[in-house]
Formats: sequence, C-alpha cells, structure tokens
Amino acid sequence: MIRHYRASAAITLVCAVAGAGLVGCEEASPADAKPSASATATGGADGAAENASFTGTKKIEVEGRSVNVSCSGDPAEGRPVVVLLHGGGDGLDKMADFQKTLGEQNRTCSYDRLGAGASDQPGGPQTLEDGGKVLTEVLDQFAGDAPVVLAGHSLGGLIAARYAPDHQDKVKGLVLMDATSPTQSADLKKEIPESATGMAVDLREQTLAVLRGESPEKLVVPDGEVRSAGNIPVEVIQHGKQYLAAVPEYGQDLERAWSKGQRKWLAISSDSELSTAENSEHYIYVDQPDVAVKAIQRVVSKAAG
Repeated sequence: MIRHYRASAAITLVCAVAGAGLVGCEEASPADAKPSASATATGGADGAAENASFTGTKKIEVEGRSVNVSCSGDPAEGRPVVVLLHGGGDGLDKMADFQKTLGEQNRTCSYDRLGAGASDQPGGPQTLEDGGKVLTEVLDQFAGDAPVVLAGHSLGGLIAARYAPDHQDKVKGLVLMDATSPTQSADLKKEIPESATGMAVDLREQTLAVLRGESPEKLVVPDGEVRSAGNIPVEVIQHGKQYLAAVPEYGQDLERAWSKGQRKWLAISSDSELSTAENSEHYIYVDQPDVAVKAIQRVVSKAAG
C-alpha cells in the first residue's frame, strides 16, 4: 500500500512523473468550486441531444459503470468542444476553476475516469484502450457532432495523445500540459538505477508500481512510440520551475529526461509547438492558468479555422 505523503519530495515527484497516480497527491479543489447542477443521464438519442447542451455535472453509464461528467459553457456551431483530462490521482474537481474560465468562451467538459473522483471503480486492471472507450462515450454524449480539442494534464496528457491518432475524425487539436513521457518507465529506469538508495529508490519503485496499474484507477501505462495524429494543431507545455532536482544525485538528470519526454510528444503532429511555463511546477493550469488558457484558445481557433 502506497502511503499518503503530502510534503515528501519523493511523493511529489511520483505525482509528477506518473501523472499523480496516488490518492492524496494533491488536495482536492474546494467543494464550492465544483459545478452546482447535477443529474442522471438520459439514455438514447434524446439523451445525447440533451447532453450536448447540458451544463453542470451528470453521471452516464458506460458498460455498466457510472462515469461522472461536468460541462460548462454553451455549444457554438463550428467551434470545437474542449475536453479536459485530469492527471492521475486527481479528478474533475481539481480542474473546476480552470474549466469555469474556459467555459466563458468555449463549451468545455471534463470527466472522472473510472477509479477517480465520483466515477465508479474499475472492475479490474484497465488498459489505455479500456479508458479510450469511456472517453469515446463522453465525447459522443457531450460533444455531439462537434469536433473536440483534448487538453490533458500529466497522465491525462498521455491519454489524450495516445487516443488522438485513432480518432482523427473527432479530435482536431491537442494541448498537453506537462504530459507524462511516452517512455516514462524506461526514462526512470535509466536515470535511477536499481542500486539507488533512500528517496530515489522510493520514487523509482512507487512510480513504476503506478505505471503497472497499482493505483485506484488500475490503469496500466506501457511505454510506446509516439504515433501521428496527422497535422492537427498541438501545443505541448512543460514546467519551468525545477522540482525533480529535489532528489539528490539523480534530480538534474530526471529534469533533463522529463524535458526530453515533452519534446518526444511533438512527433504527434506536423503542426506542433513546445513552450515553457516559466513560473510553474507540474500543475501548470493551477500555477499559470493564463498560459494554459491561451494555449487552448490558440488550438481551438486553429481547429475551428
């Protein structure tokens, strides 16, 4: 059982490199930041039509399990719907303020993956393909026929980037906010050897455990090549304030490996850009929300054009 450390640098780093992955990596957003409306989804075509303009929180059923969804803002013809994907160990409540801001200009939705937030627990280990089925149902129900821009943080960024190449008919843009590296396990094994001791070995073992699916989401996240999603607009944002350097002896190498992982994601599109949120640690949409909002707006504008 992985313990809940709030101040430990090792756990802080696990939260970053594994996409959080731990219950209690970060405190949840205040309850009053959550959307206030709630309902139970209506099924069928009528339900999908209703959901495409719904605002508030609602639960839908996906393969017999309840998935919690939140939407803000009104749909606009020709404009993509922004869909936020939270990091591991977080939930849509963590992104509530950010979603509210985005909803002032774009229809914006988010959801709790199985094993996160107010959604049901998964029945067993999940693959990225399993998670993709839930995401597809959310898009079908709440984006309707509109194109979408996926904006993912940490593990959510990796999920978005793995999903987009197989759904180019729907996904017309990506924003990856300090996304988990496509080769995270290999990166970690290279930079922290098995012979490591102290905080470094805790970081290594706990992060690898999360990537094997030993977390509430039970999501197994294997390394893999970055596949192309064509020429959709993509913005990759990396953190600028170093904090991985908190691990003695291995910290600077971990920072370099993380930055290299961000650059790898650029291969997902021929129209991709990398930028740095200079004053942000891992939670870019919290530390510098203006940077994340502007990146999403740029991608939405390109996707709409």
